[in-house]
Amino acid sequence: MLFNSFTFVLFFLPLALGGYTALRLAGRARAAKVFLVAASLFFYGWWELRGVAIIVVSIAINYSLSLLMERWPARSRLVLTAGIVFNLGLLGWFKYYNFLAGALDALPGVDLGLRHIALPLAISFFTFQQIAYLVEAWRDGKAADSVLDYCLFVLFFPHLIAGPITHHKEMLPQFKVAGHGRLDPAFVTIGTVIFILGLAKKVVVADALAGFADPVFALAETGRPLAPAAAWSGALAYTFQLYFDFSGYSDMALGLGLLFGIRLPINFASPYKAASIIEFWRRWHISLSRFLRNYLYIPLGGNRHGRVRRYLNLFATMAIGGLWHGAGWTFLAWGALHGIYLMVNHAWRHAFGETQGPSSRAPLIRLAGWALTFVAVVFAWVPFRAASFHGALAMAAAMVGAGGDAAAPMPGPAALTVAAAALLAWLAPNTAELAGYPASVPGAEVETAPLAPCRPLLPAGLAAAALGAAAALALAKMPDPGIFLYFNF
Repeated sequence: MLFNSFTFVLFFLPLALGGYTALRLAGRARAAKVFLVAASLFFYGWWELRGVAIIVVSIAINYSLSLLMERWPARSRLVLTAGIVFNLGLLGWFKYYNFLAGALDALPGVDLGLRHIALPLAISFFTFQQIAYLVEAWRDGKAADSVLDYCLFVLFFPHLIAGPITHHKEMLPQFKVAGHGRLDPAFVTIGTVIFILGLAKKVVVADALAGFADPVFALAETGRPLAPAAAWSGALAYTFQLYFDFSGYSDMALGLGLLFGIRLPINFASPYKAASIIEFWRRWHISLSRFLRNYLYIPLGGNRHGRVRRYLNLFATMAIGGLWHGAGWTFLAWGALHGIYLMVNHAWRHAFGETQGPSSRAPLIRLAGWALTFVAVVFAWVPFRAASFHGALAMAAAMVGAGGDAAAPMPGPAALTVAAAALLAWLAPNTAELAGYPASVPGAEVETAPLAPCRPLLPAGLAAAALGAAAALALAKMPDPGIFLYFNF
């Protein structure tokens, strides 16, 4: 069930919100939470009923293992190891079986005839979330207070399908008190604003850009030579399509969470404004960056064993992060590219010194850093988007001038759409800033930040008109909703 569909907006959301609110106002907090768990399972099962059994089994096993660690501290490390093996095994079987089977069948003389396995929706997200929970439960010697709160922690539908990957220390205290009392009107106001803006980003901007990016990448797959202008137009269109698609989803998740009285962490902080790759990864998919840093990069040794080991750890972390996005060589190449980018960025800082922060740099230096970072990010999105290595190489060759002139440059309407998207991403405040949502630092407990009434940057009347226009445009585009790109991961 897509956030940008009439089924969700006109039927599921009003029923889920109405039922939860009615139970909340009636003083039946536990019943309200049970209702929200049931609604989230219904939301998940709408896409594929088979996946409900998988996620329920995953929740039951992970919660049981956390209880074992709490009650059996002498063997908690063994239980943690078993839990990590279980979660990675589940993810590996469903996500990487087809990739490995295809690689084996591609070998000369090998024809195993292995069957295809369907990928359960959101398995990458709920698996990483529960791995982090097990690690922290082992460190603290404490499991979640109740299985109901833990079910909400995993299943809460605003973040279930495509994140953010939440931390239980941020969320469990909120779910513990969920369903009690009357909701602060600021939650409803800010939540509605963020949801509408996120919806408009997805259906008005991202889906329009898809119509310009898809034909170029499809042409690259045919092997026909591409002109550099055409290749760059397709790459830029996809660059902004992905941004407005995923950040739009993340905004809608934030808004929906607030409507139910839950504050989710910010997952995007204007990443295309970054002036270095290091800064980019502090702004793009923040919850995934946090997970990779805390549960992969640091356990590998982080920066504790010299520069060479640090660079190898960075490369390995990003390569694995690439494979988390998809079981394919193109995703591995994307992750490896970002691993190399980070190695170069850290080596540069070591050689020439590190400033106190982006704001302390001279404007021209920051502008040069921003331009180099953005071009590097665009180039890396090519293998991320391409359907095959062949198509990625064809696009990359054209972008560096080794293509042909078979395709014309981007037509005028497409160029205007990409330019408008670029200006929004580069210059405009992000949705959280516009709506007054409190910024959350990765790892911090988001419920400690005050939630003030929404103070739009524009005068109230103009802001209301702009919000209404965004909602009207979004509703007009919704009869044919396009899938969110991160649903594929």
